[in-house]
Amino acid sequence: MKKLLLGLVALCLVPLAFAKDFKEGENYEVIKMAGPTAQPEVTEYFSFLCPHCYAFEPFVQELKAQLPKNVKFDRNHVDFLGRDLGVDLSRSYAVMELLGVEDKVGPKMFSFIHEQHLKLTGMDDIRKVFVAAGVPGEEFDSAVNSFSVSGRLAQMERNTQSSDIKGVPTLIVNGKYKVKTGSVSSKEELFQLVDYLTQLKD
Repeated sequence: MKKLLLGLVALCLVPLAFAKDFKEGENYEVIKMAGPTAQPEVTEYFSFLCPHCYAFEPFVQELKAQLPKNVKFDRNHVDFLGRDLGVDLSRSYAVMELLGVEDKVGPKMFSFIHEQHLKLTGMDDIRKVFVAAGVPGEEFDSAVNSFSVSGRLAQMERNTQSSDIKGVPTLIVNGKYKVKTGSVSSKEELFQLVDYLTQLKD
């Protein structure tokens, strides 16, 4: 991940003059145990506890904004960081999705952890982040243990296992291609690699 972050520091400074010839094994890996998605899709696997994910966040938002309309963008919170807190944060992300408040609460969660360095000890502290972001506490309470949130939590765990996610942040394209972000030298090249993979036909 250090190599990734060092590369990202210069992403906005290094213009890309030509499209690169991307190669399996060098720029991306094929996930043998995962099946392709029905439509083009980019999924970021991340954790609110991960400092690399926090640093990667501006690039993820820009990537999401520039994707073609036919390409779906999704996020999958992993629970293998932080033990019980990691599971609680995965559940909290499922709550954000259910309530449609990812754009409000997500940045606040990253800020609380990585900018303000506030220690979260469990769901009570996570609830406070939602309230600070403008989400009524009653809405959080009604959603946090709902069937929909529990189902989404289980789905994210299955996705993490089937995509063989060992570290974050990780980009998976079309449910089949794992982006090797350390192989790119600019933001533009990263976006081109993702675009290439959304259109790749085996």
